[in-house]
Amino acid sequence: MRVVSCNSFGPVTDLTIEDRPSTPVGPGQVRIAVTAAGVNFVDALFVQGLYQIKPPLPFVPGGEVAGTVAEVGEGVTTHAVGDRVFASTGLGGFATEVVVPARRAWHTPDTLTDAQAATFVQSYGTAWFALHHRARAQAGEWLLVLGAGGGVGLAAVDVGRAMGLHVIAGASSADKRAAAVAHGAEEVIDTIADDVKTRAKELSGGGVHLVYDPVGGALAEAGLRALRDDGQLLVIGFAGGEIPKLPANQILLRNRRVTGVDWGGWVGGHPAENEQLLADVLLAIAAGELHPVEPTAYRLDDVATALQHQIDRKVTGKTVLVP
Repeated sequence: MRVVSCNSFGPVTDLTIEDRPSTPVGPGQVRIAVTAAGVNFVDALFVQGLYQIKPPLPFVPGGEVAGTVAEVGEGVTTHAVGDRVFASTGLGGFATEVVVPARRAWHTPDTLTDAQAATFVQSYGTAWFALHHRARAQAGEWLLVLGAGGGVGLAAVDVGRAMGLHVIAGASSADKRAAAVAHGAEEVIDTIADDVKTRAKELSGGGVHLVYDPVGGALAEAGLRALRDDGQLLVIGFAGGEIPKLPANQILLRNRRVTGVDWGGWVGGHPAENEQLLADVLLAIAAGELHPVEPTAYRLDDVATALQHQIDRKVTGKTVLVP
């Protein structure tokens, strides 16, 4: 099999493509012939050694894959060779094949392409967990999504619209704002040219109830100040590169709340609840309530370009590697 190997932490251009022996399939496992591997900002962090967790070297990046079952292990009755499936791998996804426990290989709905199936889990899992579980958002509330043109932001726009929220999309380019509108945003803010706080208050009639922030940096404080009394800032990540230092008086004086959203960390301690979360997302997709974007595809050999585009925030929607 061919894999993308990270042999040392550093620039994404240092990644190599290697041929390795196939991993044996053990009892309760399946081999997936990968047709699409999702590319996420966190993959670039892993490669550069900038993520909170540093895996032992060398390692194969990539946390999401889709494809077909090529082999089933002893005792597996839920899958058969040829089944279309998707899986979260944690690491190891940037390869032509992966071996995973059968219980972690979900059957791909007919409503999703392989590329969509390989890219929706992290984004939609985070958005669903944030808005349903952490924020307990209610229909009719105003939601400001920052970084709304990226994969994580577009998923939040989509989930928010499906929940009956009034969604304002903040993004840095016209293409990204247009993508957010196509996914259900009612209003948009140019996060480069506009005063985010002022514009969000104008559009929402005095302040938003929720801010979904995967960007961080200066935008986080602007989002905090855009909240109304008892509003909630959902901290998703720091794609902008800078971890913000928020003014505590702005939290105190308006009874605002700052809520951390670490879906990946929550999954480890709540496997049964996460299976239900994913089942709920799949039901909403099957019912036509959610609409994962069709990603832009890169060849496996172009992994460095795909990751650099994530780092430079040039991506609208999602991207996949296609072995």
